[in-house]
Amino acid sequence: MNERPFKVLGIQQIAVGGPDKSRLRTLWVDTLGLSLSGNFQSVSENVDEDIAVIGSGPLKVEVDLMQPIDPDKKPRVDKPALNHVGLWIDDLPAAVEWLNAKGVRFAPGGIRKGASGYDICFLHPKANEEFPIAGEGVLIELVQAPVEVREVLGG
Repeated sequence: MNERPFKVLGIQQIAVGGPDKSRLRTLWVDTLGLSLSGNFQSVSENVDEDIAVIGSGPLKVEVDLMQPIDPDKKPRVDKPALNHVGLWIDDLPAAVEWLNAKGVRFAPGGIRKGASGYDICFLHPKANEEFPIAGEGVLIELVQAPVEVREVLGG
């Protein structure tokens, strides 16, 4: 398992959080001109998010504008304000297997459907003794790239 069996193809998303996502919409949508493409809520992840987009087609990048459903519960999607970065991965199951074997710490939940319908999982922001490699303070989302993204980005 020395040769990496997957490629990171590009940025799929960034996610920013605040106590009130309407203030984030004022900046990202009303001021900067991004388009809204959807909304996602998850009680288990304590998130209410609007999905804004830059670009289109396989080169589209999401900017997820997030607020906690309950500000008294965790996880707090608004702390830190740059919540996470999502990376397109050409082969998510192979990536998870290989990274796990290398000692990368994953956040709970495993591979699952994300807000945009792609399979996703998260690298934990903090390492521990059992898994000494992590995001060093940054939550990193790995996102299975669909065929059209793999074709354009070379995966």
